[in-house]
Amino acid sequence: MSTGTSIRLRPYEVALLRGGPRAAVTVAVVALHLRGDVEAGRPGRLRTSEASSEAAGQAPPPQTSPPSQASPAPASSPASLPPLAEAVRAALARPAGLPQVRDHADVRAALAELQAGLRAAGLLRAFPPHRTRTARRALDALSAEHPLPTSRKGLPESDALMAVALYGEPALHVLVPRFALRAGLITRAEVTEGKGFHSRSPRGGGTGGTAYSCGGGGGGSD
Repeated sequence: MSTGTSIRLRPYEVALLRGGPRAAVTVAVVALHLRGDVEAGRPGRLRTSEASSEAAGQAPPPQTSPPSQASPAPASSPASLPPLAEAVRAALARPAGLPQVRDHADVRAALAELQAGLRAAGLLRAFPPHRTRTARRALDALSAEHPLPTSRKGLPESDALMAVALYGEPALHVLVPRFALRAGLITRAEVTEGKGFHSRSPRGGGTGGTAYSCGGGGGGSD
């Protein structure tokens, strides 16, 4: 997608620039959820749809084609997933919270690959890690092209993922509120008598991760 700066960024890259590793992993989780591959398990935990079927005692669908006539991979096959989403799905071989998924070796490797690409493109500086001025311009341009949606109705999956990448929790509240709350992707709002609403970290381990800063004074460097 053109950002007006001749840079095409995918939702995973946008999320990584905006909010760091946790934000990128969150986009991958939402992508898998929209495909029907991942669902919320116990509060604050994620699990694959296959795992939940097995736990309920449901047998996998029978094979309808002879072994010699291999059918094409379905749309939700891990082979058709971007590397980070594939790594997140692999990390959910057993139910886990978002912090555990983020710390999985395969996920860390996929994140490192994304970071390396962003550094090579001049969008991310390594020491200390922060967005460059070019990256900030790209994010601003994408935000102008993709305002925060007010409803999920009629929104293409690609636009939903870009919204989550750009806006984080506000987009999750609009697009997948129940899933995000149960899975620990967003904070829980509670009411305390006489004090109104206040936030609490999601079950399964706080906010975690490190968001990239905009760099030092003077607007950073390219």
